[in-house]
Amino acid sequence: MHLDTLSLDGEAHEVWVERAPGGYRVHAGAAALVARLDRITDGGPRHHRLSTERGDADVLVAIDGDRIFVHLDGADYELAHLPVLERLAHAGHGAADDQIRAPMPGTVISVNAAPGQSVTRGQGLLVMESMKLETTVSAPRDGVLKAIHVGTGQTFDRDALLVEFEPAGGAP
Repeated sequence: MHLDTLSLDGEAHEVWVERAPGGYRVHAGAAALVARLDRITDGGPRHHRLSTERGDADVLVAIDGDRIFVHLDGADYELAHLPVLERLAHAGHGAADDQIRAPMPGTVISVNAAPGQSVTRGQGLLVMESMKLETTVSAPRDGVLKAIHVGTGQTFDRDALLVEFEPAGGAP
């Protein structure tokens, strides 16, 4: 299963995708739907057929970098991938850049920083494994680490506090 966060017309949605007979099972919130998207060979590169247990529909799909534009049933939609850690940081109610929380349950593979250490934005702080996928947790800003709440081999739940920075005003 793969966890992702997509923006649909500007609104964030957590989406889980897994292989299923006949296509993929897409979970969004409490809803789940088996879907398959096939290119219509005589319709050009953007014409597709979306098949679900609710029926079939012709769709137009255009990709521009990280954005996907879909025309379905007379309406246009824009999808964009949202990095999970970035989305969770924005939910931090003002302290977003001072805390990093787990986007999903997992296990710490390695810790590459220590409390009191100065770090730069994008610097890898720890590596976590979740659902057989390794993810590097990076610093969202330049600053000083206040605490690292997990150690190598430790498991954690979704939304667990992993790393704290000194408050923005307290960093040198």
